[in-house]
Amino acid sequence: MNIGFGLTGSFCTHSYAIEVLKGLVDRGHNVIPIVTDMVYNTDTRFGKANCLIAELERLTGNTVVNSVVTAEPLGPNNMIDVFAIVPCTSNTLSKLANAITDNAVTMTAKAIMRNNKPVVVAIATNDGLGLSMPNLATLMNSKNVYFVPFHQDNFEKKPKSLMAKWELTERTIEEAVKGNQIQPVLC
Repeated sequence: MNIGFGLTGSFCTHSYAIEVLKGLVDRGHNVIPIVTDMVYNTDTRFGKANCLIAELERLTGNTVVNSVVTAEPLGPNNMIDVFAIVPCTSNTLSKLANAITDNAVTMTAKAIMRNNKPVVVAIATNDGLGLSMPNLATLMNSKNVYFVPFHQDNFEKKPKSLMAKWELTERTIEEAVKGNQIQPVLC
């Protein structure tokens, strides 16, 4: 498969995303890395942006897509079979639910959905059970949007936080291509 792989700014979960990406590449998928401006330009305590970009390109053999202009052709040129956003922050979740297209990840999602192809969301947010809940509900009821099953990752210290079950990402992608949402979604 040709898999678009979007990374958003949940920097503390990028190590999980890289492991998922490695698994997809190891299984012979062509993975196209797509990142938000924040990911492309921000150094954090979890790593330097240029190192992450270099690692994505090394692992996939593809150039990182990092702008609306470079993401836009992915849909019309039918270059992707499925788009996985790993991780997907509440910011990106909100943009998807409200049709805001202002970065490479949201542009790719729009382009893929326009082609009636699946978008897989691996949520990572401290606010999924807070103000972001309406956006989560909107997307859960949207055609061609599939969720990697998720859970409250630390309900005592972060009672509104939701985190994808990273180990279920590849299976979710495989089932999404068939039009199936794996269950249970909330673990």
